[in-house]
Amino acid sequence: MTARTDRPTPQTDQPHDLVGIGIGPFNLSLAALAHGLTHPITATFYDQRPAFHWHPGLLIDGASLQVPFLADLVTLADPTSPWTLLNYLRTRDRLFPFYFAERFHIQRAEYDAYCRWVSEQLPALHFSHQIDAIRWNPRHNLFEVDFTQLDTHGEAEALGRAHTRHIALGIGTEPHIPEPLKPLADAGTVPVIHSADYLHHRQQLLAAEHITVIGSGQSGAEIFLDLLRARPTGYEKLHWLARTPAFAPMEYSKLGLEHFTPDYTRYFHALPEPVRDQLVPHQWQLHKGIDHDTITAIHDELYRRTLHGGWPDATLTPGVTVRTAGRLATNRVELHLEHTQQATRSRLTTDAVVLATGYRERPLDQILGSLDTHLRRDTAGRPRIDAHYRLDLDPTITGNIYVQNAERHTHGVGAPDLGLAAWRSATILNHLTGTTPYPLPQRTAFTTFGLTPQTTGIPTQTPNLVPLTPSH
Repeated sequence: MTARTDRPTPQTDQPHDLVGIGIGPFNLSLAALAHGLTHPITATFYDQRPAFHWHPGLLIDGASLQVPFLADLVTLADPTSPWTLLNYLRTRDRLFPFYFAERFHIQRAEYDAYCRWVSEQLPALHFSHQIDAIRWNPRHNLFEVDFTQLDTHGEAEALGRAHTRHIALGIGTEPHIPEPLKPLADAGTVPVIHSADYLHHRQQLLAAEHITVIGSGQSGAEIFLDLLRARPTGYEKLHWLARTPAFAPMEYSKLGLEHFTPDYTRYFHALPEPVRDQLVPHQWQLHKGIDHDTITAIHDELYRRTLHGGWPDATLTPGVTVRTAGRLATNRVELHLEHTQQATRSRLTTDAVVLATGYRERPLDQILGSLDTHLRRDTAGRPRIDAHYRLDLDPTITGNIYVQNAERHTHGVGAPDLGLAAWRSATILNHLTGTTPYPLPQRTAFTTFGLTPQTTGIPTQTPNLVPLTPSH
């Protein structure tokens, strides 16, 4: 949308210290911790949606988070905050039931309800506000943020402009649809849907004679299990395909989980760009595997269906890629498959496809279009992001743009992990204020990543280790 001249001007608009764009869990964490600052900052957050909702199409009954409940919006930075999950439970008179339930991993639906509770009480949040443009005003040394306020029908109601010293981008990710299936998903003439919309189409999917699920991660496993449980024994007619060589468990060992600590984040950020790029694809099992309980539940359900003889009509095939896809007749889908290890090809005809193919970071180029010439990039054209989660901008821009969950290429696999949300928000606020309202631990892992300690004030963990000068 083109900026209008009837928006408020800098002379009539009191500038903010911080404007947050997008209100997902990460910027909601930032807003909650900003609200609790002893020396308050002026902050406001905008989101196009009418209210907070966290992956509503994937709130499958019984599905749990893959992180402990302590990975809420604030606890790992400030356990005394009023916005902890435990305080949410207290306000609902549910502390004792939670205590006796002994649930270290809460259900997704409960996490969504908790976040909504926080979002409904923070005064700095403004939903139904669509961001139209971001510019730098060199005369006033402020960012200009143009927005459109939407009515209950999503139509434009009013225009506005905010001015701010700093910005926090929390625009999140978007569903990834593989290119071979994109035309079918876009056309909508046959049921080819992304897992993000699964619950919205569940009844339609269950009415299909044969269903194919594509994707080997947690969402694909949960959807396959949900469909399996809903189909009659002997008439399941399900096919589960994955590119990965196996339906593999998520790495959940205690030392493996230390890849989601600030220590590892600092180590990863200090690595050379080519090394980081080589590491990320090999770490897929840290975040794209399936948790042990879900794998067990799937096997238990399949085994139960063999008790009276016969095997369930369910096929699970890893190591497969979809080469092409097309519509067959009026309402069926034909998938052309290739098995990587066998180097064989085949066709699969199905009545519905669920794409549990993950999410991709939303590109920043569109929202930061007017700032493109000020943005410094790496050799692959991606934004450079420093240790404080700031975009690397040229010195003519004195304000900071912080990013949340747009930095996997610079900060590693922990970027989208809920367990690092509070720590990243606290890091941003500490840097923005130039103080330490949220003191953060210097050491968070037993593992020492690398032979050379990072320059973060962490005590040397191996005093008997002497660095050597590389020979040339």
